[in-house]
This record gives sequence, structure tokens and C-alpha cells, in this order.
Amino acid sequence: MTENDELVRRVAALEQEVEQLRHALTSHAVIDQAIGVVAALCRLPSQESWDVLKQVSQHTNIKLREVAELVLRWVECGRLPDEVRPVMRAAVVRTRERARADGALGQTGEPAPGRDPVRRGRAVAPADPGCL
Repeated sequence: MTENDELVRRVAALEQEVEQLRHALTSHAVIDQAIGVVAALCRLPSQESWDVLKQVSQHTNIKLREVAELVLRWVECGRLPDEVRPVMRAAVVRTRERARADGALGQTGEPAPGRDPVRRGRAVAPADPGCL
């Protein structure tokens, strides 16, 4: 292989890497927006909202970015696809139950006695995921 061929190969590899990074940045922005939507509509902290999106992706076998896009469309049209809505609802319920088990939330979704969920980085959310 000549030196020129090696340079052409390296430039092509770098162009491919730049394209992958651009795609990753776009995906990251969409996912961050979806985390914000779930946090606002379901009244969950951002880490729990991220967990909900991951669970939905895993249980529906839909890529995380695509789940995020569906959530953003949910804001626009007011509805999630039928195959995603029950999975999202179950993920919100599981996430809230886990937060209660960690002691941040009581059985009613209110702060457990003697616990400050805001100080621990957790928001208080109602027990029923009325967002769905």
C-alpha cells in the first residue's frame, strides 16, 4: 500500500467517525428531550425518567432513540402507540415502587417520614401514573 493510499484510507475512516459522532449528538439531544417529557408528565426525577425510557426500549425491543422520538411525538399528538403505552405505564409503576423501596417515597407516593426526597435528588410523585 502506498503512502497516498494510506492517507485516503485514514481520511475515509475519520469522515466515518465524524458522521457517527454527529449521529450520536443528535440521538443524545432527542433522548434528553424525552427524559424531560417523562419527568414533567409523569412527575419523575430525570434519573428515574431515563430508567423508564430504557425499560420501555428493552421490553418493546425498540431502539432507545426511537422510543425517545415516540415520546416526543406523544407531546405533539397526545398519544403513545398502543404497543408502547402499557409498557411505559408498567415501567413508571416499577420505577416508583423501586423509589419507595429505596425509602425515598412512602406507600402513597408521598415522602417517607423523616426523608427529604428533594435533598436526595428525588421528586415526589403520585402513586398512580396518571400521565399515561
